[in-house]
Amino acid sequence: MRALVTGANGFTGSHLVKALEHRGDTVIGFVRQSSNLSRLAGCTVPLVYGDISDRAALETAMQGIDTVFHTAAYVELGVVDAAKMERVNVEGTRAVLDAARASGCKLVYCSTIGVFGDTQGRVIDETFQRTQTDFSSAYDRTKYQAQQLVDRYAADGLPAVSLMPSGIFGADDPHFGPVLDTFFNGKLKVWAGGDRITGIVHVDDLVDAMLLAADQGKPGSYYIISTGEMTTREMFQFLGQEAGIPVPAEVPEGIVRFVGTVLDPIGRLFSWQPPLSRERVHYLYDRCVRVDATKARQELGWQPRSVQETLRDLLKR
Repeated sequence: MRALVTGANGFTGSHLVKALEHRGDTVIGFVRQSSNLSRLAGCTVPLVYGDISDRAALETAMQGIDTVFHTAAYVELGVVDAAKMERVNVEGTRAVLDAARASGCKLVYCSTIGVFGDTQGRVIDETFQRTQTDFSSAYDRTKYQAQQLVDRYAADGLPAVSLMPSGIFGADDPHFGPVLDTFFNGKLKVWAGGDRITGIVHVDDLVDAMLLAADQGKPGSYYIISTGEMTTREMFQFLGQEAGIPVPAEVPEGIVRFVGTVLDPIGRLFSWQPPLSRERVHYLYDRCVRVDATKARQELGWQPRSVQETLRDLLKR
């Protein structure tokens, strides 16, 4: 395979680059000029620099490529630059789609289960039609709009496959990782939203699914990628038992909601990302997306590790 990976320096992108190199595929990474390349240390991947919304730069990078893995995204909740998020997630995806169509490439798109909207605890599969009419966040909105673009181009003949991962975990996870560092150091004394259900997939299992989708995924198809789920409380209980660390105490919901309401305007005023905001509180208590990944197992032959094995890998931090 001759592959291009957008966002090659990111969490998912860097693991994908390493897997492609390990398989012996020809791989090129597409990154911003200002990108931190530390995750690609030890890789031999040649890099093309450019903005994700720059179609000309993307077409140059796609010369001689047969499969594009689009993993680049602006992922954040709370106080965000919504205009930048739209430029990266929506217009960037549009540019990738245009360049892929012009270059005759197949596209494997890393989407999110969030495109299905709040399922209110109902377990859904790829046939589910979003019922939530509004959006829970700028991220929710922009990833949904990007998915709509991918679907439109696929309907017009672009060989595109979309993967919808749940929460992506790994020893070098940049999102939940800092929280785990605090926890493993015995300094995380309190936590919020212990009943929140989180879908879990190891980053390397997501990469395996992306490679399977590239090789045998049906154009226009969706594949939910999730190993299973746990509540936040169950995750801390499991990790605490494995590491011999006490589980953090639960902060009452009322206090969390109050703090989020107070910190949200302060964060927006000073362009500061507070630990709690209205948006983050909403995701903790009000939004619940639950999924069934049977299709990926049956159609792609995807065989991920268990949730417990995924969490044990976090102990390697």
